[in-house]
Amino acid sequence: SIPISYPELAEQQEIAETLKALDDKIDLNRRMNEMLEAMAHALFKDWFVDFGPTKTKMEGRPPYLAPEIWNLFPDHLDEGGKPVGWEMEPLTAFFSILGGGTPKTKNSDFWGGPIPWFSVTDTPPKGSAFVISTEKTITAAGLNGSSARLVPKGTTIISARGTVGNLAIAGSEMTFNQSCYGLQGKMPVGDYTTYLIAQHLVSELQARAHGSVFSTITRNTFESLSLPFPNRDILGALESTISPLFDKILSNVKQSDTLAQTRDFLLPKLMSGEIGVKSQYRKLQEII
Repeated sequence: SIPISYPELAEQQEIAETLKALDDKIDLNRRMNEMLEAMAHALFKDWFVDFGPTKTKMEGRPPYLAPEIWNLFPDHLDEGGKPVGWEMEPLTAFFSILGGGTPKTKNSDFWGGPIPWFSVTDTPPKGSAFVISTEKTITAAGLNGSSARLVPKGTTIISARGTVGNLAIAGSEMTFNQSCYGLQGKMPVGDYTTYLIAQHLVSELQARAHGSVFSTITRNTFESLSLPFPNRDILGALESTISPLFDKILSNVKQSDTLAQTRDFLLPKLMSGEIGVKSQYRKLQEII
């Protein structure tokens, strides 16, 4: 019973085509990111879980990595089934574990500032890996007046209480709440290697979570899990190899965020006739 105005069907279809170009590019970025992350994970698994290079050497098959990387891997497995010289180490040997915090919610001076504040609701969707913005932000006063701590871009954030095991890579400097941990690689373990280690073992971390009210992983949970620790040159080679993949993922995430904001900005203006469809479609084609 309420009268509304809307464009003719032909113009509606033109508007839909204009916005579809944005949605298609966002979807393409998502699928590309899933492929890039899968490539990085497959490389990590081959080197550090399946010990592919060492087993290939033992079987006398031809190398499949660049010579300068291939020569870094041992020629044999030890009695424990891992490459000779690699020792089992707890996860805490690979990365430091940082706690988070929440500024007092009743203090308005602590909230709404320029510092992203991550909580589990900010976990990026599949195919994103990085979090570049958060629902809530805090001020410098909120940071200084609480146990929250600032972590640099590249830090892996994992949810540790309630919803356990959600992962994100900080796409910029940010902080996070007390239900999460920040994981920072210890040299020579790089940022993206740290993320892949957490991703690889997340199901085991979830399985070892405990608590009477909420499932929780603690620092002791990380201490209870181990991985073979290779030499520093192999760790450096992995980080150098996967960094371009994750850098492209971050670039795609930022582009998709910009495209989504553009789409949401254009829709009401196109529907109201405030701006023309054809001119905007041409501009979008140039951007995409």
